[in-house]
Amino acid sequence: MLRATSVLRKAAVKAERVVDTLALGHRDRTINGVSVRATGGLELAIALDKATVLNDGDALKLEDGTLVQIKAAPESLLEIRAENPLRLVRLAWHLGGHHVPAEMTADALYVPNDAALGELVRGQGCSMTVVERPFQPEAEVHHHAHGDDCGCGHDHHHGHDHSHGHDHAHHGHDHAHDHKHEHGHKEQHAHGEGCGCGHDHDHHAHGHHDHGHGHGAAHGHKGHSHDH
Repeated sequence: MLRATSVLRKAAVKAERVVDTLALGHRDRTINGVSVRATGGLELAIALDKATVLNDGDALKLEDGTLVQIKAAPESLLEIRAENPLRLVRLAWHLGGHHVPAEMTADALYVPNDAALGELVRGQGCSMTVVERPFQPEAEVHHHAHGDDCGCGHDHHHGHDHSHGHDHAHHGHDHAHDHKHEHGHKEQHAHGEGCGCGHDHDHHAHGHHDHGHGHGAAHGHKGHSHDH
C-alpha cells in the first residue's frame, strides 16, 4: 500500500500525474493517519506530517510521485436565499456566531442540512431548499493564534490583570501591616518597661533617670556651696 505524505494545492497539480481520485465530504477533508480506497480502487495510507484541510482539486502526493486528486463529494445542504440581501448578511452573522460552516455565493448561502439550522433560517425571514451538491465552506479563522494585538476584541490580558490585582492586594496588606506596627510601637512606648512588647525600653528609661539624678545632684551641690 502506497503512502500519501504531502499535499499539492490545485494550482500545482499536473493532470498527467493523477492516477486516481478521492471523493470526500467536507468533514472528511481533514483526515490523516487512515487508510482509504480511491474511486478507481487504489488503496493508500494518508500519512501527512500534520492534519491539513484538503480542498476540491488539491491532490495527495504518493511515495512514487503519483497523485490522487481530491473531489468534494455531494452532500445534503440547505440552499438559503432572501429577497432582501440584508437578511442574508444578518443570517451569515448569526451562523458565524454559532461556528456553523457555510459556503457563500453571490446570491445564496449553503449550510449542512440540519433541522435546528432550518429554524434559524426561518427566524431570519429567509427561504431555503434542500439540495445535493459539493460543499466548500469558508475556512474558519482562529484569531487567538495572532496573540494580544490580533484585534479580535477578546481580552488577552486577563492573566496580567489578575496578577496586577494580586499585587494591589498584597500592597494593601503590607500597608495595613506597617500601619499597625507603627501604631503599636507608639503605644508601647507609653506603656513603659513592663508592657511586654519586646522593645528595649530600659535604655530609654535609664537615660531619663540618669538625667534626673544628675540634675538633682548638681542642684544640691550648688545649694550646699551657697550655704557654706
